[in-house]
Amino acid sequence: MKLFQQLLLAPAALGLLAPMAAGAAELNIAGVSQYTSQEQVTSISQFSDVKPTDWAYQALSNLIERYGCVAGYPNGTYKGGQAMTRFEAAALLNACLDRVTEVTDELKRLMKEFEKELAILKGRVDGLEARVGELEANQFSTTTKLKGYAAFVLGGNSYGGNGNVVPGAAFAALGLNNLGDSSLKNYAKATQGGTSFNYDVRLDLDTSFTGKDLLRTRMRAGNFGASAYNGASTTNISRLTGMETSFQDPAGANVVSIDRLFYKFPVGDGFNVIVGPRVRQDDMLAMWPSAYPADTVLDIFTYAGAPGAYSLNLGGGAGVTYAKNGLNASLNYVSKNADSGNPSEGGIGTDGAKSTFTAQLGYAGTNYGLAFAYTYDQNGAGPYGGNATPLALVGFSGSSSNYGLSAYWSPKETGFIPSISTGWGYSTLAAPEGSGIGITAAQNWYVGLQWADAIIKGNTLGMAVGQPTFATSQFKGKPNDGNYAWEWWYKFQVTDNISVTPAIYYLSAPTGAIGRAAVGDNALTNFGGLVKTTFKF
Repeated sequence: MKLFQQLLLAPAALGLLAPMAAGAAELNIAGVSQYTSQEQVTSISQFSDVKPTDWAYQALSNLIERYGCVAGYPNGTYKGGQAMTRFEAAALLNACLDRVTEVTDELKRLMKEFEKELAILKGRVDGLEARVGELEANQFSTTTKLKGYAAFVLGGNSYGGNGNVVPGAAFAALGLNNLGDSSLKNYAKATQGGTSFNYDVRLDLDTSFTGKDLLRTRMRAGNFGASAYNGASTTNISRLTGMETSFQDPAGANVVSIDRLFYKFPVGDGFNVIVGPRVRQDDMLAMWPSAYPADTVLDIFTYAGAPGAYSLNLGGGAGVTYAKNGLNASLNYVSKNADSGNPSEGGIGTDGAKSTFTAQLGYAGTNYGLAFAYTYDQNGAGPYGGNATPLALVGFSGSSSNYGLSAYWSPKETGFIPSISTGWGYSTLAAPEGSGIGITAAQNWYVGLQWADAIIKGNTLGMAVGQPTFATSQFKGKPNDGNYAWEWWYKFQVTDNISVTPAIYYLSAPTGAIGRAAVGDNALTNFGGLVKTTFKF
């Protein structure tokens, strides 16, 4: 039997003889794609629904064995009684033509019969190729993705207690030597008692050259330098998350700068190397040992409970990470002033480098994690943001050894049980005895809770409590530097890209022992609130 007759008898071609409602303009692309995407069969016995008693059995068998141009469905059926459109028949013909080397009269007749449909298919494919080519020619980059973040923050602080201080080293530590009124409360109200409206914008350009590497370039601008949360004058602990040094200086407000520039690439099974002139300590960690917070409020609660160990030092540096089967390890070095060529004032591995060396060992499960970290801090590179009591900051002006133990757990299903994150940090300070106050150790801890899908699906409720970094020992006596911090917030997820987070917080004694110097327990207190609107794109 000739090929043309076989095609006419084959069930797949019966649609050519049946009345068709679909015209040339009603191409069923999905149907053609489904048919042509199936694997070709080599034997008619592969079709579970084709029997030797079927009237087209022999014709179909010949097409399979002689030309190998018949495809079936994934479930092993041929569906010979199912109607086809002319386009689907054209796809079948095209598959058979690819298998034939001699153009016979029958083939010419078939090609002429489906000339219109084949021309439409070819025209649509050509048009699709042209559109893809135009998109490739005009897209921003074949390897780069742009991610954006913008936050509006409206809020302020109020102060209670008194917090008088006495002259001398403690007074000088706060830079208040020329202050006429020694009341920290009055000073704080004068410098940070207003309501401010600030912003933070970040643009990440993430580039990959191999699909496994990452070049990150982050541009950033903000104006928190003179805000109610800057804290440079009195209460560093009230600083908001992410307000790096470049945003603490009012002169740097509204200036776009390069906030990150580093390259990450794999070097073996489970190993990655990260290097860059603007890289942060946590960019080079295999895991972050905390599930808190979903949104960010006070900076002190974003260090996994150990801001000495997780100082988030930012500068020039390099690191290596390993992660496999949950177990992970990290080693990294960062110099805050790596861009300086003067070894007494900065550089890499010099006496003047404000640097950190960090080692972390951790384990990350499906919904839990645990990590231990050690960081050696040289020349007061941390704690990050200076979010500690004034007395503890004096101790951190030299070198220090910092230890952190952090863990987190999240429920597998949302409900009344929140995710739990906790951490503890301890630091030994190498402040020489003749340096003044002589602080030798400091510590801190926190517990953070957050409820996913709280009240309304998609929204998140959070709360954290802890003790920000405070001095625990000194050469002479024991400092009364302890203090507590609380924060509560609720994140409204307005859309997938927009959220609104109202928050309040309370600091029991943000100036610690210095604030208590003359008035005992009637130290300066700080209550604040804000509304943060976040846009991500």
